[in-house]
Amino acid sequence: MMAFNTDNLLLIGSILVFTAIVLSKTGYRWGVPALLMFLLVGMGFGSSGLGIVFNNYHQAQFVGVAALAVILFTGGMETKISSIKPVLKQGILLSTAGVCLTVLFTGAFIFFLTRIENISLPLSIVMCFLLAAVMSSTDSASVFNILKTSKLRLKENIQPTLELESGSNDPMAYVITIMLIQAATVLFDPAAATKGINYTSIILGSLWILFKEIALGGLFGVGIGYGAYWLLKKVNSHSSPLNAIMLLSVNLFTISITQISGGNGYLSVYIAGLIIGNKQMNDRKAIISFLDGMTWIMQIGMFLTLGLLVNPNEMIKVAPVALLIGLFLIFVARPLSVFISLSFVRNISLRAKTFISWVGLKGAVPIIFATYPVVAGVPGSEQIFNIVFFITILSMGLQGMTVPKVAKWLHLAKPQEYKPDTFGIEIPEEAGKMKDYVLTNDDLSEGNTLKEISLPEGARVVIIKRGEKFIVPDGTVHLKAGDKLLMIIADNVQNAQ
Repeated sequence: MMAFNTDNLLLIGSILVFTAIVLSKTGYRWGVPALLMFLLVGMGFGSSGLGIVFNNYHQAQFVGVAALAVILFTGGMETKISSIKPVLKQGILLSTAGVCLTVLFTGAFIFFLTRIENISLPLSIVMCFLLAAVMSSTDSASVFNILKTSKLRLKENIQPTLELESGSNDPMAYVITIMLIQAATVLFDPAAATKGINYTSIILGSLWILFKEIALGGLFGVGIGYGAYWLLKKVNSHSSPLNAIMLLSVNLFTISITQISGGNGYLSVYIAGLIIGNKQMNDRKAIISFLDGMTWIMQIGMFLTLGLLVNPNEMIKVAPVALLIGLFLIFVARPLSVFISLSFVRNISLRAKTFISWVGLKGAVPIIFATYPVVAGVPGSEQIFNIVFFITILSMGLQGMTVPKVAKWLHLAKPQEYKPDTFGIEIPEEAGKMKDYVLTNDDLSEGNTLKEISLPEGARVVIIKRGEKFIVPDGTVHLKAGDKLLMIIADNVQNAQ
């Protein structure tokens, strides 16, 4: 056995990360999500594997919260408000009503299992619904990662719907989880047996928590989002890395100050990222690239930490019950919740609802939420943690590996979008769009200089690539077939066309 300490932390950490990345490359060939590989590597190096001991739920929770802050903020930064406007109604319904219905259906099923004598599941009704609440949201890290790495383009505005749902449903699941933890704490209090339980107080207190979390989370997200963008313009360091680091600090400040104030930090960072990401920034590409790298680092660290935390031997003991709950959640509770929630939305097909039902991925978020009752000392919460961990592996394996296949099977996948080769050149968004073009012999029939060939209206050639060489364009350069032209076309010209 080996425990983490200051002497071996960097050594063990570097080995874990390197191993996880190498194995994830191998798993990618078989369609295994990279995040699942990170989770399995953590388990393999843990106490029941190679013997690394890590059992600190507080530290795991801290790592998870920090990682989710970066993931949600980056997800918000990369989400265009113009793309989510048409799906705002279904996204909000899924992230609110969908979560509540998932808790209701799954909690009722778990309570039914506790009544079966042959199934050893000694949970009270509150704990049944607490277990359901922990698993009720789709995992933002898993959804963002799978949609991005699979390079899926989906019809019927499904992609922005899934991104909006996964980015905004964590707060509802978190609030319900906290409400049920507080109810369980009161119910398990020995003093409750003599003093009695004030159910009215519990209900009113829970409703107040719900209102406060959502209201403060929204206010802090909007306020800090606009304030951070104003600050970014005023304190422009003229260094893209420093601007990106400043936004990262804003992100961590947002979740911290919101949670200290009693609001929902997950909601606030997503809204802040959404606001900042939809403003004009000259160095957007460098900032997004930095945040994408930070997201990967945080995801790897989070999944490895959670993998180390679990004891596979304990997880195997609850495997039969966890399998039943997981299958019910995937094939019954999630589809019912989606179809009922989206019954209020017109112009969404049966195929789209079916696919959205299938992408109810579980990942790090349910596991992190499962640490909250453990940290709070709720009796039986270790069993909940092990059940949630098993269901997460089931979901990422069964659903995560089949998302692209299901999209094609339902005829919802669109052809891949062509992206121009910009040779690493970045221009401000307001300047226009870049387009590349490879010259043919027909293009050179009237002459072989830029003045003599036919270019799109309003296009200006930025640079010419010939083989591995780059040529600065001017009127005297003699062009050849096979030359690749990188052009910039102003937005007003594109819109006119």
